[in-house]
Amino acid sequence: MKAFAALFQRLDQERGTNAKVAAMVDYFTATDPADGAWAIHFLSGRRIKRLIGPVQLREWLAEASGLPAWLVEETHQHVGDLAETIALILPPARAEPTTDARGLARWVEDEVLALRDLEPDVRRERVTAAWRQLDEPGRFLYSKLLTGALRVGVSQTLVERALATATGHPRPVIAHRLMGRWTPDADFFRGLFAARSDNEDASRPYPFFLANPVDGDPADQLGALHAWQLEWKWDGIRAQLVRRADQTYLWSRGEALITDTFPELAEAARQLPPDTVVDGEILAWDQAVLPFAQLQRRLGRKRVSRRFMAEVPVRLLIYDVLEADGCDLRSRALGERRERLEQLLQPCSPPLTLSPRIEAGDWTELAALRDESRARGVEGIMLKRADSPYATGRPRGPWWKWKVSPLTLDAILLYAQPGHGRRANLYTDYTFVVPDGEQLVPVAKAYSGLDDREIRRLDRWIRRNTRERFGPVRSVEPVQVFELAFEGIAPSSRHKSGVALRFPRIARWREDLGPDDADTLAQVRALLP
Repeated sequence: MKAFAALFQRLDQERGTNAKVAAMVDYFTATDPADGAWAIHFLSGRRIKRLIGPVQLREWLAEASGLPAWLVEETHQHVGDLAETIALILPPARAEPTTDARGLARWVEDEVLALRDLEPDVRRERVTAAWRQLDEPGRFLYSKLLTGALRVGVSQTLVERALATATGHPRPVIAHRLMGRWTPDADFFRGLFAARSDNEDASRPYPFFLANPVDGDPADQLGALHAWQLEWKWDGIRAQLVRRADQTYLWSRGEALITDTFPELAEAARQLPPDTVVDGEILAWDQAVLPFAQLQRRLGRKRVSRRFMAEVPVRLLIYDVLEADGCDLRSRALGERRERLEQLLQPCSPPLTLSPRIEAGDWTELAALRDESRARGVEGIMLKRADSPYATGRPRGPWWKWKVSPLTLDAILLYAQPGHGRRANLYTDYTFVVPDGEQLVPVAKAYSGLDDREIRRLDRWIRRNTRERFGPVRSVEPVQVFELAFEGIAPSSRHKSGVALRFPRIARWREDLGPDDADTLAQVRALLP
């Protein structure tokens, strides 16, 4: 536990990516395999489901610290992060030496997972005893584990780089072994170091290849158009369909197994030969592509009835093949993979469909097609080098997404609440409203778009102009106007405004505008397709 707490603190303090990678390499090459497995679990963004709620933890903190509950509550609101509040408020750890040398795995099993089966009083005793034993960094880390809110300041790419260095394997091999379902135990950790895995999980997908956005005119950057494979940029859910060992597995880009959410796709996958993996986009589709809001109705469902499948039919538009006849095709050129994919899908029928290619004579003609994107129900155009292999992550150069310009509106800031992690003591999560007659109606929440200087300046303004408080949320004077950008808009019965915005973010702070210049709800609804 102490070794991982030290790594966590070192990663939090280091600023350079190479230094973060070096810190993880030092840890992985010296750690116990079981501890290393749990460390990878947390570093790669996986979490333990929350075991104890914040209200209960604050009550225990008040008892353990001897402070009144109101002061603990006020301190938490000021600090913004409960784990940090616990680490700061509690008295120093006991001075006498401790013989507890348990590693991260034992700590997780004994002091976190074991709490699930304990009575509330026993659970409180175990938690407060652990607080007394740990130093400040350890308390912070332990409390984060209890709340299921542990976030480490490293990306999946950096974790893969560190493990590649520690194991001596190429990063794509490590990335593949980290995909899908795995248990954080010693065998898993040792398997990362093995020359080859003897018991590969048949369900395991490949790491997804992602595109970079085009900044500016692609004609000035990407050379001859004939070197690129052109496709539509679909607005759906990216997915890999894995057909192995007479079983079918459907994975989202977020590594969620969504086979049961789309049973018709799993059924249709029987049209594919064994040992096949394809990459594509799940879309709501009835004669033509439907708005993303329709697809959203299917997401998160564990069971889908035949009636609901008929109400919101879906289709998997497939644009790449990664494995055929058990052979990994990712190193082959896209043009070769496309030919193989067309052969594979020739006997298939909907809901499995080949994603069509776009034909354009020159960049001007392609730009005209891109301008039709919203009318076609797509986000823009994909440009993929015909000679590109299927890479891991988001390398710059082989794949580009040339999206249409976002929609925008001017809205008024009305509510704000603190962010998370490093921004837990700053107001960074905002709710925006637009006028509807005499009332202000919430239309979007946004968490990104401002730089650090603007966030700090807006935070000071929010604190000075607070009208009311609702727990961590503050309402402010409705005078600040912001331009919001978003990818799409759809009707919504779940929102008071009657609309839902797709991926809203702050485009700029319109200090040149007043609240009377904001768009009205009628103007927002006029954007509906």
